[in-house]
Amino acid sequence: MNKFLHILFIGLMLSSCGSNKGIVKNKAPMSQADYPYIDAFHKGMQYKVQGRVDEAILEFEKCIRIKQTDDAVYYALAKLELELGNSDKSAEYIMRANAIDPDNTWYVEELAYMYFELEDYPNAVKSFQKLVSIEPKNIDWMYGLSEALMKNGQDKDAIQVFNNMEAQVGSHPHFAIQRYQILMRTGKVNEAEQELLNAKKKFPQDPSIIGTLVDHYFRQKQNDKAEIFLEELVEADPGNGRAHLALADIYQRRNELDKAYKSLGMAIASEDLDIDTKMNILISIQESSPEIPMEMFPIVDRFVEVNGDNAKSHSIKGDYLLQSGDSEGALISYKQALSIDKSLYPIWNQVLVMEYQNEDFESLYQDSKACLELFPSIASIYLLNGISANRLENYNEGVDILSLGMEMVVNDPPMKAEFYGQLGEAYFGMNDNAEMISSYKKAIALDPQSALLKNNFARRLASSKQDLDLALSLAEQVTTDFPEENIFLDTRGWVLFQKGEYQEALKWFEKALVSNSKNSAAWEHLGDAFYKLNNVQDAVQSWEDAKLNGANSKLLDKKIADKKFYE
Repeated sequence: MNKFLHILFIGLMLSSCGSNKGIVKNKAPMSQADYPYIDAFHKGMQYKVQGRVDEAILEFEKCIRIKQTDDAVYYALAKLELELGNSDKSAEYIMRANAIDPDNTWYVEELAYMYFELEDYPNAVKSFQKLVSIEPKNIDWMYGLSEALMKNGQDKDAIQVFNNMEAQVGSHPHFAIQRYQILMRTGKVNEAEQELLNAKKKFPQDPSIIGTLVDHYFRQKQNDKAEIFLEELVEADPGNGRAHLALADIYQRRNELDKAYKSLGMAIASEDLDIDTKMNILISIQESSPEIPMEMFPIVDRFVEVNGDNAKSHSIKGDYLLQSGDSEGALISYKQALSIDKSLYPIWNQVLVMEYQNEDFESLYQDSKACLELFPSIASIYLLNGISANRLENYNEGVDILSLGMEMVVNDPPMKAEFYGQLGEAYFGMNDNAEMISSYKKAIALDPQSALLKNNFARRLASSKQDLDLALSLAEQVTTDFPEENIFLDTRGWVLFQKGEYQEALKWFEKALVSNSKNSAAWEHLGDAFYKLNNVQDAVQSWEDAKLNGANSKLLDKKIADKKFYE
C-alpha cells in the first residue's frame, strides 16, 4: 500500500507541523564505560550509510548485547532487516522500539504500515487509529486507517473516515469511488450506483468517476449505459488507450468501421497501453485477417514511428506488408528489425527464405554468411549459403560450406540429400563430373522420392554428356509422375537433344512451353532443336523468344546474331 495519497493537501499538511512526530526524549548521559557501545553504534551507522547491510547488523547486535533500552538501535535493525527481505525480524525490532518509546510516531507509523503489509489488519487499524488520534488532520494516516478498516471488514467505519476526510478537505472523486467500492462489496448495488451518479454531477468531466461508471454498467450487463459513458470517457481522457480499445470493439460489432479504426488508432497511439499489449493486438488482427484492411497500415506505421527502436515493431510491419503482397517492403522492415536486434533468428530465417525465393543470391550470400556467425549450428543456413555460393559461381567455397553444414544434419535424410544435391551442383560447376555423379547418387539414395533431385541429376548428366541412358531413365520417371511440370518436361527434351534425338526432343520442349509459355530455357532449347533439324528461321525466332522471356547470356546473343547454334 502506498504511504502517501497525492491529492495536493500541502496546506493541510503544513498545518500539522506542531505534532510530536520524531520527538526524542531525554536520556541519561553516556559515560566512558559506554565507549564499546558508542563505538559499535557509530560503526553500525557508517556501514548502514555505505550500504554494507550485513556488517551494520553485526555492529547493532553488539549494541543490543551491551544495552537493551535504546529504541534507535532497534529501529535501525528493523530498517536493515527489511532491506534484506526479513519482514518477521523487522517487525520484531520495530515492536521493541515502540515498546521502549510508545509515543514516538515514527515507530507507530512503521508498525501501522508493517501490519498492513503483513495483512494483520486488526493491529494495522489500532496503529492507524493511534496515529490519527495524535494528528487528526493527517490525511495520509486517515487514508491508511480507511484502507485498513476496509480490509478488516469494518466498512461503515471506513466510510465514516472517508466522510471525515471529505469534511476536512472538500469533495474529491477518490472518496466517492472508495465509498462506491465499499457499498458494492456489501451488496448495496443501487446505493453504489447512486454514489457514482452523485459524484458525476459534482465532477462531470472526471475520468476516474466516468471510468468507474463504465466498469459498473458493464459488470451489471447494462451495456447500453456503459457504452454511453465510454464515449464520454474518451472525451474526458483522450489518452485512455483501454477506453479507445473498448470503443473500437463496440464500433466493430455495430459495423461502424470508420469509427472502429479511428478508435483503434487512438488506442495504439496512447501511452497508457504498454508496447506488448499493442503488439499482441496488431498480431492478432494480422493473423485473423485473410486480407489486411487498408485502414490498418496507417495505424501500423504510427506504431512503428513511436516505437522505432523496437525490433519487433518493424517485424510486425513486415508481416503486414508481406501478407498484403508487398514482399519488397516487408523485406526492408525485416532487415530494419535485424539492424536493431540481430538475435531474432525467426526474422533472419524469413529474410533468407525471401531472398532465396526472389533469387537475390548476392544478398542471400552476404546475409546467410552474417547469420552463420550468430547461429553456427543451424544446418539450413549452411545450405542457403552453399546455394548462393553456387549461384554466384563460388564453387570451391560452396563445397567447403556445404561439407561443413552437412555435419550439422542429424537424423534428417531429406535435408542431407539437399546438401549432397548442392554439392553435386558445385562439382558440376567445377567440371568435376565424377564427384558430381557421386554426390547426386548419394542424394537420391537418401531421398529416393525427390523428383527435383532426379530432375537436376538428369539435367547435369545431359549437360555434361555423362551416362545419358541413366539421365533419360531419371527424366522419364519425373515426367511420368509430374506430366504437367514444365521444368521436368524441358529436362526430358534436353536429355533427348544430347542423345541426338532432335525431333523427339522438339516435342518435349513444345510440351514444356504449353505448360508454361514463359520458360526461357525451353524456348532456347526449342531453338537449338529447330537448328539441328535445319529450321534456322524458327530456331532464331525461338532464341529471340527466349530473350524476350528473360534469358540473358552472351552465348544466346551470339546464337541470334550469327543465326547459328553454339554449345
